Amino acid sequence: MSEVKILSVSKTFNSSKVLNNINIDIKNGELISLLGPSGCGKSTTLQLIAGILNPDEGDILFDNKSVLKLKTEKRDAVIVFQEYLLFPHMNIYENIAFGLKAKKIPKKDVNFRVSELLETIKLSSEKYKYPSELSGGQKQRVAIARALAINPKILLLDEPFSSLDINLRNEMREFVLDIQKKYNITTVLVTHDKEEALIMSDRIAVMLDGEIKQFDTPCNLYKNPKTKEVANIFGERNYIKGKLINGIFKADSITIDLNNDESYEEIEIMISKEDIILEAAKENDCNIATISKKRYVGDKTYYEVNYNDHTLKLSSNNDRLEIGDNMSLKFNSHNIKYFCEK
Repeated sequence: MSEVKILSVSKTFNSSKVLNNINIDIKNGELISLLGPSGCGKSTTLQLIAGILNPDEGDILFDNKSVLKLKTEKRDAVIVFQEYLLFPHMNIYENIAFGLKAKKIPKKDVNFRVSELLETIKLSSEKYKYPSELSGGQKQRVAIARALAINPKILLLDEPFSSLDINLRNEMREFVLDIQKKYNITTVLVTHDKEEALIMSDRIAVMLDGEIKQFDTPCNLYKNPKTKEVANIFGERNYIKGKLINGIFKADSITIDLNNDESYEEIEIMISKEDIILEAAKENDCNIATISKKRYVGDKTYYEVNYNDHTLKLSSNNDRLEIGDNMSLKFNSHNIKYFCEK
């Protein structure tokens, strides 16, 4: 394992700035994700760490030593791509052994290491099969085992699961987490899938337009995004504009106690779908919402409601409500985030 620091790094291609002064500090044995849409600079960052590219500005340190002058093969960082890139003319054993043989490791040690990895990826009985005989998940496991064979300090994963179906993706996520824990290897995962990043990461760097917008734990990013653009990366939210007077939010006929004593003339609150609760309507209740849409997705149901001239979206475990039902609306005010101008 190794500590990685990316210091004020910028990169330009054809007069277009792909990365703009990014800074990331990755701890020993940590798994972090680079999360963002296509073209935000995720894969470029990964290739800079690997040494496939060099930055125009800034520095990259492994264990507090610059690696900019080191060739890719000298960096102790390996990259696994979405496409697997296994050698089609070699069987599983030979693919995993390739890097070890290139380093002229003794045959006995090669056999021991490959056998250990085959056991880890649960393909010992398939070791003489060729890539064309493997499923997508098996190919990805072999690609990861081949990368780990040379005992790298850093594992780099460039959207490794995006071509797999949903069941295989879930299986491979658990596999990588188990591998990462077993070998305690510093790992950087590139993904555009927010769920994948939330499930797998110790911390997530949200990237937009070549910049790191927020680098934080999954929980903090979801519950306390610094900006609306970061919030929207993690799913659709509800936004209502109004004012805050001594901790009481007011917008038209909506009033919510935010449990603080702050005041702002202009404020926009953000309410997550799970922080809106529907209850049976009570007599003389002023917080009545009417269900206008319903989408059942198995483990939960998504509703859209009309509430005091606002349309709000929420998720619920109750799938028995129907369009047109009038319900009492409650807010989990402790989780409401707001963006404001004094």
